[in-house]
Amino acid sequence: MVFISKILFFTSHHGFYTVIILFLLFGFLFVVTRKWWLLIPILPLSIINGFGGQFINAWFLNKYGVESTAILTSDIQTNSTLNDQYIHDYEAIVKKQDGKYVNTFFSTTTAAIYPIENAIRIPRKEETFPVKFIPGYEKNIVILYYQSEEGKNLLKYEMQAPIDTARIKYEADKTNKEFIEEYISALEDYVKYYDDENYKMKIEELKKELRQLK
Repeated sequence: MVFISKILFFTSHHGFYTVIILFLLFGFLFVVTRKWWLLIPILPLSIINGFGGQFINAWFLNKYGVESTAILTSDIQTNSTLNDQYIHDYEAIVKKQDGKYVNTFFSTTTAAIYPIENAIRIPRKEETFPVKFIPGYEKNIVILYYQSEEGKNLLKYEMQAPIDTARIKYEADKTNKEFIEEYISALEDYVKYYDDENYKMKIEELKKELRQLK
């Protein structure tokens, strides 16, 4: 597992050198065997690593790694951009199983984050956040963003948005059964994860209103 983790760390952090290694490796095999089809994997493997190297790394570490914590120690904005946003270089310290810390680094484009999604979410500098790694190579980490306090607050905020939308509709027309049902559904989804007595009372109140309309 340590060997695999080292390979994935290298390929996800050094895409250019990975392409060179692929050319040298498969080129050598072609020279030795004279089988031209051995050159075919170079392009698809390069593309896969370029677009999904950090995602493969994130999946592997989340699947087989052990949980620990890390602290972001440096956040430097570079002159390069991705989707009109500046790319950042980060440094962090990772807590090993023996309680000691080890240095690591990553960037906006190489960070392994789980769950895998079309968003790059990095915890704030100096805040402790949960990670996973393979013991023996703690340098390679996956950030468990939604288990961090920042991530939990974001999830809570995102679950609040459908409630606000449904409430606005309901307040515009309190006799609309569809709006009431939508409001109830949004509140019920929220209280499945967060214990909010006010929302629970509101659900009962809305259900009563709905029965009266029927």
